[in-house]
Amino acid sequence: MRDGADTFGQRIARVALALLTGAVLIFLVAPIVVIVPLSFSSGSFFYYPLPGFSLRWYQDFFASSFWLPSVWNSLIVGTAATLLATLLGTLAAIGIWRTRFAGQPLLLAILISPMVVPVIIVAVGVYFAFAPLRLTDGYAGLILAHTTLAAPFVVITVLATLAGFDRTLLRAAASLGAAPLTTFRRVMLPLILPGVLSGAVFAFAASFDEVVVALLIAGPGQRTLPRQMFAGINDNISLTITAAATMLIAISLAFMIFVGWLQRRGEVQQARPAPTV
Repeated sequence: MRDGADTFGQRIARVALALLTGAVLIFLVAPIVVIVPLSFSSGSFFYYPLPGFSLRWYQDFFASSFWLPSVWNSLIVGTAATLLATLLGTLAAIGIWRTRFAGQPLLLAILISPMVVPVIIVAVGVYFAFAPLRLTDGYAGLILAHTTLAAPFVVITVLATLAGFDRTLLRAAASLGAAPLTTFRRVMLPLILPGVLSGAVFAFAASFDEVVVALLIAGPGQRTLPRQMFAGINDNISLTITAAATMLIAISLAFMIFVGWLQRRGEVQQARPAPTV
């Protein structure tokens, strides 16, 4: 057998692995893909084959007073929560990265615990914490709750970016007389910016897609799009829900493409020479 040639068993294993991977991907993606054609159906029921092609459900979505306010609520809450989560998560990640102390693993575990703990537990805890403060029927409470859920994504993403950051750049900037704020703004931030933006994208996606906390915290005037979809399924099943779901899928795909572009940009950025102070 020549060096580097695969045996028959290795080829069989590679083919089996490819088939298994494809089957898993189809199993995961099929329920999502099935929704998209239904949003273009001219019928009024969830069934295949489609009776015809129509954009009536998208027209109903954008002309409905039931759906559009929820979109604006999701954008308002998602944007505000993303800004807060990005600021707090970035500062927390830098603080953990720059310091070394005995309780660092415990602190990191506490910061990312909203990603691990079931959302219903977080939602109930937030409700009982916010109820005495009267934050359960307004934007403020919902934004703060979503910030809690979104910040861990920023912390993890920024920490992963900082793992490849050269600490000597900070010492070099300090030796040249740069103030800490100048060093952060001119040296660190340009290099970790792709990671910060990636964390912001994940934070916005986490807030925009969240429904459990919104069910307990949001008032009637702060219903987000996922909560409205949940209410629509329970109250009046309509194919307009498939149009809303298709748009959420498109937004998620756009986020994934943007994050991939940021990651490639970050790799190119780290390969370039460090910026001057």
